Amino acid sequence: MSTQPVGNGRHRVVVIGSGFGGLFGTKHLARADVDVTLISKSTTHLFQPLLYQVATGILSVGEIAPATRLVLRKQKNARVLLGEVTDIDLAERTVTSVLLGESTVTPYDSLIVATGAQQSYFGNDQFATFAPGMKTIDDALELRGRILGSFEQAEVAQTQEERDRLLTFVVVGAGPTGVELAGQIAELSDRTLEGTFHNIDPRDARVILVEGAGAVLGPMGPKLGGKAQHRLESMGVEIQLNALVTDVDAHGVTVKDKDGTTRRIESACKVWSAGVQASPLGKMLADRSAGTEVDRAGRVVVEPDLTIKGHPNVFVVGDLMSVPDVPGQAQGAIQGATYAAKQIKAEVAGKQTPADRRQFKYFNKGSMATISRFSAVCQVGKLEFGGFVAWLAWLALHLYYLVGYRSRIITIIQWFVTFLGRGRGQMAATEQWIFARLALEAVYGDSEEGEEIVRGAAGRRPPGSSQANPTGNGVATPAENSGGDRKVG
Repeated sequence: MSTQPVGNGRHRVVVIGSGFGGLFGTKHLARADVDVTLISKSTTHLFQPLLYQVATGILSVGEIAPATRLVLRKQKNARVLLGEVTDIDLAERTVTSVLLGESTVTPYDSLIVATGAQQSYFGNDQFATFAPGMKTIDDALELRGRILGSFEQAEVAQTQEERDRLLTFVVVGAGPTGVELAGQIAELSDRTLEGTFHNIDPRDARVILVEGAGAVLGPMGPKLGGKAQHRLESMGVEIQLNALVTDVDAHGVTVKDKDGTTRRIESACKVWSAGVQASPLGKMLADRSAGTEVDRAGRVVVEPDLTIKGHPNVFVVGDLMSVPDVPGQAQGAIQGATYAAKQIKAEVAGKQTPADRRQFKYFNKGSMATISRFSAVCQVGKLEFGGFVAWLAWLALHLYYLVGYRSRIITIIQWFVTFLGRGRGQMAATEQWIFARLALEAVYGDSEEGEEIVRGAAGRRPPGSSQANPTGNGVATPAENSGGDRKVG
């Protein structure tokens, strides 16, 4: 275990997380008389709202996930420490992080915790084996492999029943991510892949959007939700509302309708975008701060100044904080982190004390979601509109928040190629992208159980079984296809 040096006696700020909250909080302290240490288990700053475009071949990882060290290279008072935070000692004011088994203890005077949220399966974590979420780069690459692999497997399928299953894509959750992903899978099959296969027509793909509530984009209201639903349906997306997913396996999903009846949807490729759960660090902070609580999603119920009870130097921002009327979006994280940085700067400069702080006020700049090329919905205050103008506004906003001029220029080029033409520049997919997550689970868990997880995700039978069983994700492994009829993934 190593301990970071005390340094030059300046105020020490530790920021946990390199998302919107962590990065903007760090950058806002650039000219303050402080030393900033940003600790993250990822080497990149991930622009999460565009992950679905990586999953569907529009953008590359580099455009939405620049290296955090490069982003902060010119900020002289900031350094980046790679590692996963395993402990926060509020009494000793230290943060412990681990990288490849090596622990590092970093002391702090002020702490900003911005570790965000992860996918929630509402207590059914086993669903993740067959239906990855959309929260990380690994998720997006795995899903791209599953989507493209399903088309490849359908090309060599022996029966129409199996072909139909492989060409059925189920998206669970009709929030912004689900809507955007369903629209892009539909466009991928209808435009980009048209005419590229011999035995199948990709336009026959069936895209199903399943939502447990009664509306698409529910938080955005019936008007914009209705516009989004109408546009998706015009693209051929099947929308099933008031439908709760009760089970997910290698070959499909089980759905319970509003009347209590259950039914099956046979599908090889599934994606989960139905809920989020806060980082486990939220529960750790609450347990160690008397009187601090977490909500049902694990978010920390913070004080009016975004701190935890009894610790005015510990700020919780972004998706990890629970503040009424503040949505779990980039704007909430950016504004919360900026607010926290301002309080730290003012107190280091001797301009105020924690008792003088004004409470955090969130300014709602609106919300938007893209549905397809040339079509989006946008809500700014009481103004609601959709269509081409909303799509242009969506493009402009996302370009503005992308980090780096290079990323913006390349993204514009990729969008030009995709939306005005038919091609997509990021169509590579490998078996490793699909199975890497499951293989890691097998390594770190019980070996026999891990092997069964991988086999189950692929829809394969145990060794020694003579009956063929089609893969559950559209890609077969080399071990199973060592002969001349090897299937392409």
